Amino acid sequence: MKPAEDYILNQPELYREILLNLQVVIEKELPQAVLFFKWNVPYYYLNNKPFCFLNASHKGRYVDLAFNKGYELQQHVAHLVGEKRNTFKSLRFFSIDEINVKILKEVIHEAKTLY
Repeated sequence: MKPAEDYILNQPELYREILLNLQVVIEKELPQAVLFFKWNVPYYYLNNKPFCFLNASHKGRYVDLAFNKGYELQQHVAHLVGEKRNTFKSLRFFSIDEINVKILKEVIHEAKTLY
């Protein structure tokens, strides 16, 4: 198994469920994206460039889907978290029920236009 998949599958159920759901949506919306394991997190590359990563924060009890060019995103800014980051912004999920697939897809598609 690949390290990125190990990271996801070895998480406690709360995080694993969110991560798997996000993974399915990302890979459906961006079939050309490639999943790597970089900087100790699952990292999607688009056009050979870092695009977004998944991070399970056990301390904060959430999962972040962080976009590399997050500060350039214009849609759904109320849903994006930037705290102490220069370029990244993320969609943050504390439970599977918080995932709004419509917003998730729209943010992914907008982020794709930046590449």
